[in-house]
Amino acid sequence: MLKNTFRIVVCLISFVLFFNCKTDPKVAPPPPKKQVVVPKFERDSAYQFIEQQVAFGPRVPNSEGHRAARNYLIEKLKTFGANVTAQDFTAKAYTGTTLNATNIIASFNPDHPRRVLLAAHWDSRHIADYDPDEARQDEPILGADDGGSGVGVLLEVARVIKHHPIDLGVDIVLFDAEDYGESKGEDITSWCLGSQHWAKNLHTPGYKADFGILLDMVGAKNARFTKEEISRAYAPNVLNKIWKLSQDMGYGNYFVNVDTRQIVDDHYFVNDIANIPTIDIINRPSETETGFGHYWHTHADDMSVIDKQTLRAVGQTLLAVIYQKSAGRF
Repeated sequence: MLKNTFRIVVCLISFVLFFNCKTDPKVAPPPPKKQVVVPKFERDSAYQFIEQQVAFGPRVPNSEGHRAARNYLIEKLKTFGANVTAQDFTAKAYTGTTLNATNIIASFNPDHPRRVLLAAHWDSRHIADYDPDEARQDEPILGADDGGSGVGVLLEVARVIKHHPIDLGVDIVLFDAEDYGESKGEDITSWCLGSQHWAKNLHTPGYKADFGILLDMVGAKNARFTKEEISRAYAPNVLNKIWKLSQDMGYGNYFVNVDTRQIVDDHYFVNDIANIPTIDIINRPSETETGFGHYWHTHADDMSVIDKQTLRAVGQTLLAVIYQKSAGRF
């Protein structure tokens, strides 16, 4: 009798287990990740945007070329459908000169809660302090790469966003008076006057971005973008993800896994004052004495140093970052 009872209990348990297994609802598989279509970055268009800036001549604050470039940049960004703010300000240069300057902010989807900051400086240096011709060292330079290239890439990014709407807030900030610093002085605040002003006077009160990307000297042939120290300190995850993404896209000859020392650039003040984790994509060739291109702060910084393939590597990487971010995959 006991054995029969045991058999009955076992059968009942087996039946219950079998029934539960059969009737438990299936767990739904996770939804497939949203497909990311990254638009093509047109390098010829970016090149033309740089060419147009250089055509104005040196873009030094208080100069006619600077005023013409300011108006051009503002109007061009408006044609791309951005909300454009001209943040005029004055700053005292290390020379004692009062600079009349303008930060230009172009915002796409200004009410979107998720935002990314893209930046470059649009002014050019007031002196050619590293030019081999000492007689011309006091003359301003054209700044095709140093200033012009980053702006050219960002103008093309803005043009792409107009034609390929993005589910993300994107703020393009063109800083002024970056390059009016004292090269042999120790006061780092003599540089990057525009980013210092913007970080202390944000164009939108309480403005925040998930992260920022600064472009500086991103147009030269065989450029070498290293992992700069301030970028590593303030935004290591963003830095490593962007480098990995670019390398996976085939641009590993540009975005190299090499650590280099810190640079006083606009991203320092965006990080330190505005508290937005920001990296610097900047050319750091290994074979030059200054650590920058051979043309740096010389009259050789003209359209002859600009390479369309480098523009494509940087621009396509930037588009991949923001469109993947839009889809929740960055």
